[in-house]
Amino acid sequence: MSEETHPSTHPPLPPTTEDDRVSWLRLLRSRRVGVATFYRLLAEHGTAQAALVALPDVARAAGINDYSPCPEGVVLAEMRAARMAQAQMICVTDPLYPDALRDISDPPPILWAVGDIGALARPKVAMVGARNASSLGTRMARALATELSKAGYVIVSGLARGIDTAAHAATIEGGSIAVMAGGVDVLYPAENAKLAGEILRCGVRLSEMPMGTQPQARHFPRRNRIISGLAGAVVVVEAAAKSGSLITARNALDQGREVLAVPGHPFDARAAGCNMLIRDGARLIRSAEDVIEALPSTEATQPDLPLTTPIPAAPPERRGLQETADLHTRILGRLGPSPLAEDQLIRDLNTPARAVAPALIDLELDGRIRRQAGGLLSLAE
Repeated sequence: MSEETHPSTHPPLPPTTEDDRVSWLRLLRSRRVGVATFYRLLAEHGTAQAALVALPDVARAAGINDYSPCPEGVVLAEMRAARMAQAQMICVTDPLYPDALRDISDPPPILWAVGDIGALARPKVAMVGARNASSLGTRMARALATELSKAGYVIVSGLARGIDTAAHAATIEGGSIAVMAGGVDVLYPAENAKLAGEILRCGVRLSEMPMGTQPQARHFPRRNRIISGLAGAVVVVEAAAKSGSLITARNALDQGREVLAVPGHPFDARAAGCNMLIRDGARLIRSAEDVIEALPSTEATQPDLPLTTPIPAAPPERRGLQETADLHTRILGRLGPSPLAEDQLIRDLNTPARAVAPALIDLELDGRIRRQAGGLLSLAE
């Protein structure tokens, strides 16, 4: 596929009927169709129905034979599961879709939401940190979340152990948003099942993953971009030097969000990531007042929106499916169990870094390569 190819002369159409929503979900759930490809297919073909018809030919042109889009029965089963879980489908063009998330480079085309959907329209602050948080760290997270909630902010976090749990538990009445790495109906970790139910009183559980999906390691980096994308700022309370919280912080910086960090003792490994962020320019946080001072001016509610909003533009096309597959193969062929420096890999491939970087992210999310300290890469075990 290339960005110069536009078989449809009409702008992409948002889903307005149940059949349209089924087609959107089928397209998004089809094999090898990620977020960027989804938007590109809509831009090229105008509707999800037309894109589904064209998809086998698109795949064949990329060297993939015997390709079939996601069967309708699969997404109808997902929609039935959503109704049983009382989950609502929110498309990127719907008025309920959060504006801040729509503005990131790769917004999820479809979200499943359970709970008080109104929480999505309120000002939001993300809070992330260590799963093995210290007593002091959890106390700090509770205090920050409580005060921010009293000030009218919804706390966004990931329902993980440690800092996430403390932040959600402190904002049951004020409202929080739990962004799930698996399906919105899969309560993980199991020990937080009660908390996940309590969140629904004034908050919402949110996921882009299919209903019933069990979370896997490769899902969490994708989840993290939603956590940071929803919020005006990301507060890191405790984080090791190599942690998912720092992935969220990097996402926040890429998305133009404020990154704020609570300092910790230099001898505590759980504070190393926060201290690194502060060293590199993140704002040091001591209280909720520091967080509020750093936030952009926001209103308590979003302005009235039209019935639908435009579909985000497709990201620029860098390479076709076959070229991407070839680059993935070359990268995997160069890597082994012994770590290799990323810059050395780029030199060995004789390929521009701007082309290699997205491919490395794809392979890391797929769990096929492992990124280690010091910019080293190796094949995943």
